[in-house]
Parts: sequence; structure tokens; C-alpha cells
Amino acid sequence: MKKTYAQKQADLVGIFVALKALVKQYEGPLVSKIDLDSRYDLWSIKDLVIEGRSRAEVSFAGLIIQSNYVGFYFMPVYADAELKDFFGEKLLALLKGKSCFHIKHLDQELLEQVAAALKRGYELYQERGWI
Repeated sequence: MKKTYAQKQADLVGIFVALKALVKQYEGPLVSKIDLDSRYDLWSIKDLVIEGRSRAEVSFAGLIIQSNYVGFYFMPVYADAELKDFFGEKLLALLKGKSCFHIKHLDQELLEQVAAALKRGYELYQERGWI
């Protein structure tokens, strides 16, 4: 049986809520600039110099409900492209571009892979003194 638009949206909201719970664990040292029912992000607010450029903040991760998927934006890959080596197969298969994952379905394995990526990305930011 084909899902209705409302059912698909409910599924996306469920995915968003589950992913937001993972990302939100890093609040405290990181700060949310947008915290809505369909959009959420985390930033490191700190005076930094990255590749010779002064910055007052650096993005860590973001989520947004799109029409057919939840976008998971994982910015640590811009700091170190080798982070992709830490992504599980399921997560890597959802990568569109350099840092955006299109998540349409979520299971325990994928949730664990997102959690592992967030942990490694956070550690990288700590190693670089960005947090």
C-alpha cells in the first residue's frame, strides 16, 4: 500500500527527531542557532583562525526536513576529507556531495553510524582547538 503524503511527512519527522537527539548531545560546548521542528544546527562559537582566515564560528552539523528526505549536514568533512573513512557503508551510500546526507529511512544500524560520525567529528574539532 502506497503511503500518503501525510504518512511520508510523519516518517520524515520521526527521522528528524531521532537524528536531532543524536546531534543535540553535543550542545553545551556547541551552540544551536536554529532550533525548529523542521530545522536544527550546531556551531562552535569561538574566535578561530582556519587556513589563515579569522572566523568567529564554525558549523558542526545541521538537519533540515526536505520534501522527500531529511538532510543531515556534517561539516567536519570540510576539515578533514579522510573522515569519510569512518563512515559506515549505509551512511556513505546516502552522501550527496561533500557533506550532505539524504536520509529517507532510518534503522538502528544507520543511527549508530551517524552517532559514530558525530563522535569522530567532535573529536576532530576538539583536536584542532575549534571547541
